Amino acid sequence: MPSPSSPILVATEIRKVYQTPSEEIVVLNGVSFALQAGENMAIVGPSGAGKSTLLQILGALDRPTSGSVSVGGVDPFTMNENQQARFRNEKIGFIFQDHHLLPQWNVLENTLLPALANGNPSVEVRDRAVRLLERVGLQHRMTHLPSQLSGGERERVAVARSLLLKPMVVLADEPTGNLDRHSAENVSQLLLEVPQEENTVLIVVTHSSTLAAKMQRCYELNAGKLQLT
Repeated sequence: MPSPSSPILVATEIRKVYQTPSEEIVVLNGVSFALQAGENMAIVGPSGAGKSTLLQILGALDRPTSGSVSVGGVDPFTMNENQQARFRNEKIGFIFQDHHLLPQWNVLENTLLPALANGNPSVEVRDRAVRLLERVGLQHRMTHLPSQLSGGERERVAVARSLLLKPMVVLADEPTGNLDRHSAENVSQLLLEVPQEENTVLIVVTHSSTLAAKMQRCYELNAGKLQLT
């Protein structure tokens, strides 16, 4: 484990290259940065610039062509598939634009989803799920199905779920992209407050200039490189 002053998330010279029959496509070309516990950053840029690809690499869902990722001092790409899957589940939380909630499960059950990989959730984990749902304002919606929620409420479930196992890093891909202005503002505020309260690193990929401006740092990804805006 890193010392309290060490970065939690470190990306070093990440390159992602796709080889086609006719050409080499460079999506990421030497991306490097570091974030400490409680810090957050936004990544903006045009569609197709590689923002989601970078997020997938940071979340150990895709392997870089070269370069390295360290989460809590551990490189997930040195692990086998089973170890990597467990590492992702325990150390990295994901928030997606389309929520990825199970339609047949209620709000509390969806929030508990990351814990199910380790068997039945403990009383402590269930209590934490309830507390997180209370924190995101869904204490009266715990037995509701996703179909009974607004888009903003479903995204708040995703925020709570991403934090259930106390991950070191939370990665959010266009978390306000499908929301109306009021819901987007509410979710943006939660994204700023809750991970910081949990001392978690937060990275948000977004097209929203409003959300990006609220983050501690904002980088633009263009031509495969990150530039501080």
